[in-house]
Amino acid sequence: MRVRHVWTYVTAPTVDKLQPVWQCGGSVEVLPCSRIAHIERAHKPYTENLTAHVRRNALRVAEVWMDQYKSHVYMAWNVPLQNSGIDIGDISQRKALRSRLQCRPFSWFLSNIYPELRSYSDTVAYGVLKNSLRDNLCLDQGPDTDNVPIMYLCHGMTPQNVYYTSSQQLHLGVLSPTIDDDDNKCLVDVNSRPRLLECSYAATKHMKLTWMFAQVKHSGGFCGLRVRLYG
Repeated sequence: MRVRHVWTYVTAPTVDKLQPVWQCGGSVEVLPCSRIAHIERAHKPYTENLTAHVRRNALRVAEVWMDQYKSHVYMAWNVPLQNSGIDIGDISQRKALRSRLQCRPFSWFLSNIYPELRSYSDTVAYGVLKNSLRDNLCLDQGPDTDNVPIMYLCHGMTPQNVYYTSSQQLHLGVLSPTIDDDDNKCLVDVNSRPRLLECSYAATKHMKLTWMFAQVKHSGGFCGLRVRLYG
């Protein structure tokens, strides 16, 4: 890889070094005779749980390089776009570097380098769906082989991630990264029972997969959500 004026900041995450290769006029070269080795340490001096650090680095990359598409990273980690409560540190130098190198926008990267990457710009809300009677229970995709959603103890991991789209569909679980993988699961009503089916299949079969959420106010002044299913 050859990048001009980018490799100075050696403490930033690896992805933060790779993205300028594409957006700032660098190049990726295939060297058939090259040799790469990785020596594994017997003891790792850093923490065993790297989730918090990986998430922080991912959000840093999103804020510097991904423009309006940064929301996809926040969705992937299931954290709010505003006031996430995660300290990503100072990124002013990285933003200044991008400005100085006159780097291309991330939309150019999607159009010219990775057009297969799926966009989820139609997502209007994301998070988890909790049981109103027991708020420690969340909607979960359950075992992969059953296609039956379940209520399970909330743990904040991918099987409980919910995405509500502008077309009023509810996606549950992991989202397909590319347009070639059309295996997103939607919450569908099948004979008055909830099921998880591939969204494209359910739409083709004209199944009930459209959900509408409305805020309601009870006589006691308590506000809640009412879910209505449309075929």
